[in-house]
Amino acid sequence: MGRIAQGTKVLAEGGYEKIFRHTFVTDPEEQLGNSFVCYLSTSAGPVMGILYVSTAKLAYCSDTPLPYKNGTQTEWSYYKVVIPLHQLKAVNPSTSRLNCAEKYIQVITVDSHEFWFMGFLNYDGAVTCLKEALQLHS
Repeated sequence: MGRIAQGTKVLAEGGYEKIFRHTFVTDPEEQLGNSFVCYLSTSAGPVMGILYVSTAKLAYCSDTPLPYKNGTQTEWSYYKVVIPLHQLKAVNPSTSRLNCAEKYIQVITVDSHEFWFMGFLNYDGAVTCLKEALQLHS
Protein backbone atom coordinates (compact mmCIF):
# COMPACT_ATOMS: atom_id res chain seq x y z
CA MET A 1 0.00 0.00 0.00
CA GLY A 2 2.88 2.37 0.76
CA ARG A 3 4.26 2.08 -2.75
CA ILE A 4 0.84 2.78 -4.28
CA ALA A 5 0.49 5.90 -2.13
CA GLN A 6 3.99 6.94 -3.14
CA GLY A 7 3.20 6.54 -6.84
CA THR A 8 0.10 8.69 -6.39
CA LYS A 9 2.18 11.37 -4.65
CA VAL A 10 4.78 11.37 -7.45
CA LEU A 11 2.06 11.81 -10.09
CA ALA A 12 0.28 14.53 -8.11
CA GLU A 13 3.47 16.52 -7.53
CA GLY A 14 4.64 16.41 -11.15
CA GLY A 15 7.27 13.65 -11.13
CA TYR A 16 10.52 12.80 -9.38
CA GLU A 17 12.42 15.79 -10.84
CA LYS A 18 10.00 18.31 -9.32
CA ILE A 19 9.93 16.52 -5.97
CA PHE A 20 13.76 16.40 -5.93
CA ARG A 21 14.11 20.13 -6.65
CA HIS A 22 11.39 21.03 -4.13
CA THR A 23 12.84 18.82 -1.36
CA PHE A 24 16.58 19.56 -1.69
CA VAL A 25 18.75 22.59 -2.38
CA THR A 26 20.02 22.23 -5.95
CA ASP A 27 22.17 24.22 -8.35
CA PRO A 28 20.53 25.27 -11.61
CA GLU A 29 22.98 23.12 -13.63
CA GLU A 30 22.49 20.06 -11.39
CA GLN A 31 20.69 17.24 -13.19
CA LEU A 32 18.74 14.39 -11.62
CA GLY A 33 20.13 11.17 -13.04
CA ASN A 34 17.88 8.59 -11.44
CA SER A 35 15.64 7.91 -8.47
CA PHE A 36 14.96 4.69 -6.62
CA VAL A 37 12.16 3.71 -4.26
CA CYS A 38 13.80 1.99 -1.29
CA TYR A 39 14.16 1.83 2.48
CA LEU A 40 16.90 3.40 4.58
CA SER A 41 17.97 1.36 7.59
CA THR A 42 17.81 3.47 10.78
CA SER A 43 18.10 2.74 14.49
CA ALA A 44 14.29 2.99 14.62
CA GLY A 45 13.87 0.48 11.78
CA PRO A 46 13.61 0.75 8.00
CA VAL A 47 12.18 4.01 6.61
CA MET A 48 10.51 4.04 3.18
CA GLY A 49 11.49 6.82 0.81
CA ILE A 50 13.22 7.77 -2.40
CA LEU A 51 16.96 7.78 -3.10
CA TYR A 52 17.90 10.38 -5.72
CA VAL A 53 21.17 10.31 -7.66
CA SER A 54 22.05 13.63 -9.29
CA THR A 55 25.15 15.01 -10.95
CA ALA A 56 26.12 16.53 -7.58
CA LYS A 57 24.80 14.33 -4.78
CA LEU A 58 22.98 11.33 -3.38
CA ALA A 59 19.87 12.49 -1.59
CA TYR A 60 17.30 10.46 0.32
CA CYS A 61 13.98 11.63 1.75
CA SER A 62 11.39 9.59 3.62
CA ASP A 63 7.90 9.37 2.17
CA THR A 64 6.25 10.53 5.36
CA PRO A 65 7.37 12.62 8.33
CA LEU A 66 8.63 10.70 11.36
CA PRO A 67 7.91 11.61 14.99
CA TYR A 68 10.60 12.73 17.43
CA LYS A 69 10.56 14.24 20.91
CA ASN A 70 11.48 17.87 21.48
CA GLY A 71 11.29 18.17 25.24
CA THR A 72 7.78 17.03 26.10
CA GLN A 73 6.40 17.77 22.63
CA THR A 74 6.21 15.30 19.78
CA GLU A 75 7.28 16.90 16.51
CA TRP A 76 7.34 15.53 12.99
CA SER A 77 10.00 15.82 10.30
CA TYR A 78 10.97 14.11 7.06
CA TYR A 79 14.08 11.94 7.34
CA LYS A 80 16.68 13.29 4.91
CA VAL A 81 20.22 12.31 3.97
CA VAL A 82 22.38 14.33 1.56
CA ILE A 83 25.82 13.12 0.47
CA PRO A 84 27.80 15.23 -2.03
CA LEU A 85 29.29 12.87 -4.63
CA HIS A 86 32.84 14.02 -3.83
CA GLN A 87 32.23 12.71 -0.27
CA LEU A 88 31.51 9.13 -1.45
CA LYS A 89 34.13 6.56 -0.50
CA ALA A 90 32.45 3.23 -1.34
CA VAL A 91 29.30 1.60 -2.66
CA ASN A 92 29.00 -2.04 -1.58
CA PRO A 93 26.20 -4.31 -2.77
CA SER A 94 25.37 -7.05 -0.28
CA THR A 95 23.04 -10.03 0.05
CA SER A 96 21.79 -11.62 3.27
CA ARG A 97 23.34 -15.02 3.96
CA LEU A 98 20.08 -16.22 5.50
CA ASN A 99 17.76 -14.97 2.74
CA CYS A 100 19.25 -14.34 -0.70
CA ALA A 101 16.18 -12.25 -1.63
CA GLU A 102 17.26 -9.62 0.94
CA LYS A 103 19.65 -7.32 -0.90
CA TYR A 104 21.28 -4.21 0.49
CA ILE A 105 23.52 -1.39 -0.70
CA GLN A 106 25.99 0.03 1.79
CA VAL A 107 27.15 3.60 1.06
CA ILE A 108 30.24 4.80 2.92
CA THR A 109 31.39 8.43 3.02
CA VAL A 110 34.99 9.65 3.22
CA ASP A 111 34.41 10.44 6.92
CA SER A 112 33.34 6.80 7.48
CA HIS A 113 29.60 7.30 7.90
CA GLU A 114 27.64 4.28 6.69
CA PHE A 115 24.17 4.23 5.16
CA TRP A 116 22.32 1.02 4.35
CA PHE A 117 19.62 1.05 1.68
CA MET A 118 17.35 -1.93 0.96
CA GLY A 119 14.07 -3.02 -0.59
CA PHE A 120 14.80 -1.68 -4.07
CA LEU A 121 12.34 -2.41 -6.86
CA ASN A 122 15.31 -2.20 -9.24
CA TYR A 123 18.28 -3.36 -7.16
CA ASP A 124 20.65 -4.03 -10.07
CA GLY A 125 19.88 -0.64 -11.61
CA ALA A 126 20.52 1.09 -8.29
CA VAL A 127 23.86 -0.71 -7.81
CA THR A 128 24.98 0.24 -11.32
CA CYS A 129 23.89 3.87 -10.94
CA LEU A 130 25.55 4.32 -7.53
CA LYS A 131 28.79 2.66 -8.66
CA GLU A 132 28.89 4.94 -11.73
CA ALA A 133 28.36 7.99 -9.52
CA LEU A 134 31.24 6.87 -7.30
CA GLN A 135 33.57 6.26 -10.26
CA LEU A 136 32.84 9.65 -11.83
CA HIS A 137 33.82 11.47 -8.65
CA SER A 138 36.72 9.45 -7.28
